[in-house]
Amino acid sequence: MKHIFTITAFVLLIAGCGYAQTNKKAQTSQAAKSYPVKKTESEWKRILSPVAFEIMFKRGTETPYRNAYHDHKEKGVYVSAATGEPLFSSEDKFDSGTGWPSFTKPITSRAVAIIRDSSHGMVREEVVEAKTGLHLGHVFNDGPVSKGGKRYCMNSAALKFVKN
Repeated sequence: MKHIFTITAFVLLIAGCGYAQTNKKAQTSQAAKSYPVKKTESEWKRILSPVAFEIMFKRGTETPYRNAYHDHKEKGVYVSAATGEPLFSSEDKFDSGTGWPSFTKPITSRAVAIIRDSSHGMVREEVVEAKTGLHLGHVFNDGPVSKGGKRYCMNSAALKFVKN
Protein backbone atom coordinates (compact mmCIF):
# COMPACT_ATOMS: atom_id res chain seq x y z
CA MET A 1 0.00 0.00 0.00
CA LYS A 2 2.85 2.38 0.87
CA HIS A 3 4.43 1.64 -2.54
CA ILE A 4 1.19 2.55 -4.35
CA PHE A 5 0.97 5.83 -2.42
CA THR A 6 4.56 6.72 -3.36
CA ILE A 7 3.94 6.00 -7.05
CA THR A 8 0.67 7.98 -7.01
CA ALA A 9 2.36 10.96 -5.35
CA PHE A 10 5.16 10.89 -7.95
CA VAL A 11 2.70 10.79 -10.86
CA LEU A 12 0.71 13.70 -9.40
CA LEU A 13 3.91 15.72 -8.93
CA ILE A 14 4.90 15.20 -12.56
CA ALA A 15 1.42 16.04 -13.86
CA GLY A 16 0.98 19.10 -11.60
CA CYS A 17 3.01 21.57 -13.61
CA GLY A 18 5.79 19.81 -15.37
CA TYR A 19 8.88 17.74 -14.93
CA ALA A 20 12.34 18.89 -13.88
CA GLN A 21 14.33 17.26 -16.65
CA THR A 22 15.16 18.93 -19.95
CA ASN A 23 12.47 18.52 -22.58
CA LYS A 24 14.55 18.00 -25.75
CA LYS A 25 11.55 17.20 -27.97
CA ALA A 26 9.70 20.42 -27.11
CA GLN A 27 12.93 22.41 -27.33
CA THR A 28 13.56 21.06 -30.82
CA SER A 29 10.02 21.86 -31.98
CA GLN A 30 10.37 25.34 -30.45
CA ALA A 31 13.50 26.00 -32.51
CA ALA A 32 11.40 25.65 -35.66
CA LYS A 33 8.95 28.33 -34.51
CA SER A 34 9.64 31.99 -35.06
CA TYR A 35 9.66 34.41 -32.13
CA PRO A 36 10.56 38.11 -32.36
CA VAL A 37 13.31 37.95 -29.69
CA LYS A 38 16.05 35.50 -30.65
CA LYS A 39 19.16 34.81 -28.59
CA THR A 40 21.72 32.04 -28.45
CA GLU A 41 22.03 29.68 -25.52
CA SER A 42 25.11 31.55 -24.29
CA GLU A 43 23.28 34.89 -24.52
CA TRP A 44 20.37 33.54 -22.44
CA LYS A 45 22.88 32.15 -19.92
CA ARG A 46 24.31 35.64 -19.45
CA ILE A 47 20.85 37.24 -19.08
CA LEU A 48 19.09 34.68 -16.88
CA SER A 49 19.95 33.41 -13.42
CA PRO A 50 21.08 29.75 -13.41
CA VAL A 51 17.66 28.66 -12.09
CA ALA A 52 15.74 30.78 -14.61
CA PHE A 53 17.95 29.42 -17.41
CA GLU A 54 17.17 25.82 -16.38
CA ILE A 55 13.44 26.56 -16.20
CA MET A 56 13.01 28.81 -19.22
CA PHE A 57 15.61 27.67 -21.73
CA LYS A 58 15.97 24.00 -20.72
CA ARG A 59 12.22 23.69 -19.98
CA GLY A 60 12.61 22.54 -16.40
CA THR A 61 10.25 22.75 -13.46
CA GLU A 62 10.99 24.10 -10.01
CA THR A 63 10.11 22.31 -6.80
CA PRO A 64 6.53 22.91 -5.64
CA TYR A 65 6.09 25.01 -2.48
CA ARG A 66 9.80 25.95 -2.56
CA ASN A 67 9.63 28.85 -4.96
CA ALA A 68 9.28 32.60 -4.65
CA TYR A 69 5.69 33.20 -5.72
CA HIS A 70 3.50 30.19 -4.88
CA ASP A 71 2.21 31.93 -1.73
CA HIS A 72 2.90 35.52 -2.77
CA LYS A 73 0.01 37.90 -2.10
CA GLU A 74 1.24 41.43 -2.92
CA LYS A 75 -0.56 43.47 -5.58
CA GLY A 76 1.31 44.04 -8.81
CA VAL A 77 2.38 42.51 -12.09
CA TYR A 78 4.45 39.41 -12.83
CA VAL A 79 6.83 40.04 -15.71
CA SER A 80 9.12 37.77 -17.71
CA ALA A 81 12.48 37.08 -16.04
CA ALA A 82 13.96 37.15 -19.56
CA THR A 83 12.50 40.30 -21.08
CA GLY A 84 10.58 42.21 -18.41
CA GLU A 85 7.38 41.94 -20.49
CA PRO A 86 4.19 41.91 -18.36
CA LEU A 87 2.71 38.40 -18.30
CA PHE A 88 0.28 38.03 -15.37
CA SER A 89 -1.53 40.27 -12.88
CA SER A 90 -1.87 39.60 -9.17
CA GLU A 91 -5.60 40.23 -9.72
CA ASP A 92 -5.76 36.92 -11.62
CA LYS A 93 -3.61 34.91 -9.18
CA PHE A 94 -5.23 32.22 -7.02
CA ASP A 95 -4.18 29.47 -4.63
CA SER A 96 -4.46 26.27 -6.64
CA GLY A 97 -2.94 24.12 -3.89
CA THR A 98 -0.30 22.82 -6.31
CA GLY A 99 2.70 24.69 -4.87
CA TRP A 100 3.28 26.81 -7.97
CA PRO A 101 1.92 30.28 -8.69
CA SER A 102 -1.33 29.91 -10.59
CA PHE A 103 -3.31 32.43 -12.61
CA THR A 104 -6.70 32.35 -14.33
CA LYS A 105 -5.42 34.18 -17.41
CA PRO A 106 -2.44 36.07 -18.82
CA ILE A 107 -2.37 39.87 -18.63
CA THR A 108 -3.20 39.97 -22.39
CA SER A 109 -3.81 37.21 -24.91
CA ARG A 110 -0.65 38.29 -26.76
CA ALA A 111 1.65 37.96 -23.72
CA VAL A 112 1.97 34.18 -23.97
CA ALA A 113 1.68 31.45 -26.56
CA ILE A 114 0.37 27.93 -26.02
CA ILE A 115 2.09 24.97 -27.66
CA ARG A 116 1.57 21.22 -27.49
CA ASP A 117 3.90 19.41 -25.09
CA SER A 118 3.94 15.63 -25.51
CA SER A 119 6.97 14.96 -23.30
CA HIS A 120 7.17 12.39 -20.51
CA GLY A 121 4.26 10.28 -21.79
CA MET A 122 1.73 13.09 -21.33
CA VAL A 123 0.05 15.57 -23.62
CA ARG A 124 -0.17 19.02 -22.07
CA GLU A 125 -0.41 22.63 -23.14
CA GLU A 126 2.88 24.41 -22.54
CA VAL A 127 2.85 28.15 -21.87
CA VAL A 128 5.74 30.09 -23.41
CA GLU A 129 6.56 33.76 -23.56
CA ALA A 130 5.17 35.03 -26.87
CA LYS A 131 8.22 37.17 -27.68
CA THR A 132 10.92 34.58 -26.93
CA GLY A 133 9.32 31.13 -26.92
CA LEU A 134 10.90 30.51 -23.51
CA HIS A 135 9.13 28.09 -21.16
CA LEU A 136 6.96 29.53 -18.38
CA GLY A 137 4.81 26.56 -17.29
CA HIS A 138 1.64 24.78 -18.40
CA VAL A 139 -2.07 25.58 -18.61
CA PHE A 140 -4.77 23.19 -17.42
CA ASN A 141 -8.58 23.16 -17.57
CA ASP A 142 -9.08 22.79 -13.81
CA GLY A 143 -9.06 26.43 -12.70
CA PRO A 144 -11.92 28.33 -11.07
CA VAL A 145 -15.02 27.88 -13.25
CA SER A 146 -16.26 31.37 -12.36
CA LYS A 147 -13.05 32.80 -13.88
CA GLY A 148 -13.02 30.79 -17.12
CA GLY A 149 -11.83 27.41 -15.84
CA LYS A 150 -8.13 27.80 -16.71
CA ARG A 151 -5.15 27.31 -14.41
CA TYR A 152 -1.95 28.84 -15.74
CA CYS A 153 0.57 26.98 -13.58
CA MET A 154 3.81 28.98 -13.78
CA ASN A 155 7.36 28.61 -12.53
CA SER A 156 8.37 31.43 -10.17
CA ALA A 157 11.90 31.44 -11.63
CA ALA A 158 10.44 32.45 -15.03
CA LEU A 159 8.84 35.52 -13.43
CA LYS A 160 9.80 38.70 -11.64
CA PHE A 161 7.33 40.65 -9.55
CA VAL A 162 6.76 44.39 -9.95
CA LYS A 163 4.81 45.86 -7.04
CA ASN A 164 1.99 48.36 -7.77
